[in-house]
Amino acid sequence: MSGLRLTTAGWVVAVMLSSSQAHDQVPGAPQTRPIVIRNATIHVVDGAVITNGDVLFVAGKITSIGKNVDVPAKTVEIDGDGKHVYPGLIESMTDLGLREISAVEETDDRTEYGQQNPNARAWVAVNPDSELIPVARAGGVLTVMTAPRGRYIRGQTAVINLDGWTVAEMKLKAPAGMYIDWGAMRPRGSSAAEQRSSREQNFAELDELLDSVRRYQKARESSPDTTATDVRLESLVPVVNGEVPVFVDADRQMEIESAVAYGQAQGLSIVIHGGYDAEQCAALLKQYKVPVIIASTYRLPFRRDEAYDMAYTLPERLRAAGVKFAICGEGAGSPGGAANARNLPYHAGVAVAYGLPHADGLRAITLSAAEILGVADRVGSITVGKDATLILADGDILETETNVQAAFIQGRAVDLGSRHKMLYEKYKLKYLRSRKR
Repeated sequence: MSGLRLTTAGWVVAVMLSSSQAHDQVPGAPQTRPIVIRNATIHVVDGAVITNGDVLFVAGKITSIGKNVDVPAKTVEIDGDGKHVYPGLIESMTDLGLREISAVEETDDRTEYGQQNPNARAWVAVNPDSELIPVARAGGVLTVMTAPRGRYIRGQTAVINLDGWTVAEMKLKAPAGMYIDWGAMRPRGSSAAEQRSSREQNFAELDELLDSVRRYQKARESSPDTTATDVRLESLVPVVNGEVPVFVDADRQMEIESAVAYGQAQGLSIVIHGGYDAEQCAALLKQYKVPVIIASTYRLPFRRDEAYDMAYTLPERLRAAGVKFAICGEGAGSPGGAANARNLPYHAGVAVAYGLPHADGLRAITLSAAEILGVADRVGSITVGKDATLILADGDILETETNVQAAFIQGRAVDLGSRHKMLYEKYKLKYLRSRKR
């Protein structure tokens, strides 16, 4: 079939020329013509890798995958010879969009005051013009779950795509879950009696809160006209109904076991974020089908007598134990948070270097993450019918030498420029000019 054929370099130039030359990157325009990437290595994730394959997407959706795919008239053809196509990478826990510069309070919207903020909605505070979003995007990260911070009940998370004029355009799923710091439930006090009392008080307060939600829900159902809306309790209704998961920040074995047991007692859907000691809880996690979002492989050992590579080998140990997991780039040992979302593929790369099969490493930052976040029907693999959210790279995406050469979110060509690249070009030019003097 006839079509406009472009090399990868030509496509990148075309995208750059179609966008503004202003400092900020312009969100991609809706896809108006079919696009096919030809003769690339297609990492579909939910199936075997296709060599010298094609991917066709129309109106933002993947419509055909295979070899020598037939395309409609006026299709834009991108030459993918020697290149690799991956689904857009998914950062499954971050504060991207909520924080710009931690030291500047006006740019930090991660945390609300108080200990219990279930009504805090992460997505309403997302800054679509964050300088950190293009940086993450240039590294292949096209979708993230952004979450508030703070102590105890932190608030509601949202899954967003990293392109759009407004949060409404970026939003993929909201709320995606409730984020709780289970470390706040840890017993306090110097004596055994004080710790027991502290623990009992913590759980009694959480029990009362959830009971209040159930009473409120019944009142709203029976007397909707006379029961006043309580935004705190309203936000927890889907949680107690099991409609959205609770993302529990827990690393220690005691915390993980406590969170899973409490979730079962209350009928909550639990996902562990952190999970440093998850291998010790593998039988429990498998029994109750509790997945783990591993908070970074760039972490130091928690204990003095542990091997140096405990964090590096955790993904493989969980895989061997049969525990479902994803890998994210943010955790206690990974400072920087949103600024380091760009390093997500390298966290998976470290896991692969320390025993995790390559296919599982890629899955941990694509399809497994999408499944845990509840968006696998839209993203996470290159599958007919899913959103055309994918990247074209010049090598293995888990390797630091690889560059992302083109990216699409729901079929929209995404500008891969960023402040990092701008500063690189700026100071490269300065260096070249200084050599001519």
